Amino acid sequence: MGKISSVNPATGELNGEFGLHSQQVVDQKIANSRKAFDEWKMEDIVERTFSIECVAEVLREKREELAETITKEMGKPIKESLAEIDKCAWACDYFAEQADTFLAAEFVETDAETSGFVYEPVGTVLSIMPWNFPFWQALRFGIPALAGGNVVLLKHASSVPMCALEIEKLFIEAGFPEGVYQTLLVDGPTASSLISRDEIDAVTFTGSRPAGEKVAEAAGRNIKKFVLELGGSDPFIVLDDADIEKAATSAVTARFQNCGQSCIAAKRLLIDESIVEDFTDLFIDNVSKLRIGDPMDPDTDIGPLSSKGQRSMVKQQVDETLKMGANVILEGGPQEGEGFFYAPTVLSDISKEAPVVREEVFGPVAPIITFSNDEEAIGIANSTEYGLGACIWSKETSRAMKMTRHIEAGVIAVNNMVASDPRLPFGGMKKSGVGRELYRTGMLEFMNVKSMKVY
Repeated sequence: MGKISSVNPATGELNGEFGLHSQQVVDQKIANSRKAFDEWKMEDIVERTFSIECVAEVLREKREELAETITKEMGKPIKESLAEIDKCAWACDYFAEQADTFLAAEFVETDAETSGFVYEPVGTVLSIMPWNFPFWQALRFGIPALAGGNVVLLKHASSVPMCALEIEKLFIEAGFPEGVYQTLLVDGPTASSLISRDEIDAVTFTGSRPAGEKVAEAAGRNIKKFVLELGGSDPFIVLDDADIEKAATSAVTARFQNCGQSCIAAKRLLIDESIVEDFTDLFIDNVSKLRIGDPMDPDTDIGPLSSKGQRSMVKQQVDETLKMGANVILEGGPQEGEGFFYAPTVLSDISKEAPVVREEVFGPVAPIITFSNDEEAIGIANSTEYGLGACIWSKETSRAMKMTRHIEAGVIAVNNMVASDPRLPFGGMKKSGVGRELYRTGMLEFMNVKSMKVY
């Protein structure tokens, strides 16, 4: 039986090793999920939402402990890990409050005496999640799915086994019945093979496009519902009439939060050429103030990248971009010493074919790109295969709103950075994915619709 290792990105030291689950254990967990589903789906929704409220309580009680696990395992600054736990608790509160309304039967006037439709859970959902927001990614799908009566099998990223096990433990401590939410410690190929099993009814995946294609192929071949969130190359558009100071301040958080390792990070800064010098000066000044260091220090802004491999990938993308003629405005890059630190880097004069604009860069690299008018900004924003998020900065809100109609993105913010919110659907267009998470829309992704007529 193989093992997976948990490594502290700040030190390179081993947190621990965890044995992969044997086929026997996997089979037992799947059997447990099927048994649990038969009972959980019949629970009154009041009982299910009460259980979800208990999850929020446990999250708040263990806030510091869980945040430290996140930081120790994937490296984000402790203040961001605490915020992640808080957001998970908020999502629990929201869906516990709204689930009854979201899933209420709907009546339609037809030729029958009574007619309408109800929502019923699809069953066991396999959840394949990434490491960058280890609790949020797992719970933003899991909480509404559970509220709807589904049960969950979580296959987390192999780099965060401690978080994966803590998430399963979280539901046990909250009093959930055995088998409703379980963690599988398995490798990628094993997880993919599970999609074809009759006991798995649907799959949700967040991660890279190539891996997402394989998940979609397996799900389609077996006629299983799937939801994909495959990343983005979000444009951060600053128009000539924007509040430059606010935009430059927000851009720092939008690009460098979680050390740039976010699907909805501002991957490309698109700045009107008439204000680019002023914006750049303010942006660089703010970036230079970021503190790089021990992620357990509450004053740290930039922790390490998640792994040595991740740091090497970012370096390669930047090196290739520089070979294509890009200019370095702020020099950063890999840092000497222990851990996988990479200092913020800001680039300009970038080729349209450069990796930092053509690919998704999961690291603290900010490319500044200029445009001369709104139409050009829209063209640059849409010149990528991705379409997850975008933001537009302008004092003339109507101007910005007009532009949103032409921006190919599933989530758009005006005069603020992009962020997921339980109260709104979350997901992308084009190669950024299929389906939605959060709000009622996300909850209904894993609900069957049963229409009925009574004569």
